[in-house]
Amino acid sequence: MSWEYLIRREHQLPVTTEQLWQAVATDAGNRGWLYPMEIEPRVGGRVSRGPATVLHWEPPAHFACRHTDEETGFSNTLSYRIEPGPDTGSTLRFSIHWQHPGAADDNWNLRADAATRHSDFYHHSLAEYLRHFAPRPAHYIRAYRPGPDPDPDAFPRLLDRLGVPADATAGDRVALRPDGLPALDAVLDHRSPDFLGLRTEDGLYRFFNGHSWNWPTWLGHHMFDESTDPDEAVHRWTEWLTKTS
Repeated sequence: MSWEYLIRREHQLPVTTEQLWQAVATDAGNRGWLYPMEIEPRVGGRVSRGPATVLHWEPPAHFACRHTDEETGFSNTLSYRIEPGPDTGSTLRFSIHWQHPGAADDNWNLRADAATRHSDFYHHSLAEYLRHFAPRPAHYIRAYRPGPDPDPDAFPRLLDRLGVPADATAGDRVALRPDGLPALDAVLDHRSPDFLGLRTEDGLYRFFNGHSWNWPTWLGHHMFDESTDPDEAVHRWTEWLTKTS
């Protein structure tokens, strides 16, 4: 018995096909909305995330790569297809295809749920990046809590300590003063039980609730201020997360 899982999404984005290609098929672009992912630009080239191998390289129309775990037989294929939009802008067709030579279990179902929800949030961030920041270079800042959060109220408490009003919704402006960190005068661009997105003049700030999947709570910020010291920012945000309970 084998098990497969497929995520497919289609997005209309207000940029050229070349601009969209740069965002999804280069390391510099991915740092602005996803995470660092070095890509060797050729079929058979290495992709650092996974690691994976480039299956299709047809700029600016089709990029795909696949990670295969030789020990378990699991494979993960990531694909982007880019076309000119019907009016202006471009159409992005995105897919993730998992194949596993065994039956699904609770762990696989949990991972599939996490992949679906994270993919939707990441692609919301892609649109924010393209509308407000591309092609500015980004520093990627990632920090974790020390372990999984068994308490379902841990993430709401973290947002309260950050200073996010309980009734704030997408589109609201918020003035945040996190302890030991620079002030954030931001637009709240996304809010759900699992994710928070904030947009400032110089950054996309992303907060991830790990409770739903028994993961640590973590953050992945995309900072476009060239004066940012990435190591210092990681240290300060890690301290803040650790103190937040």
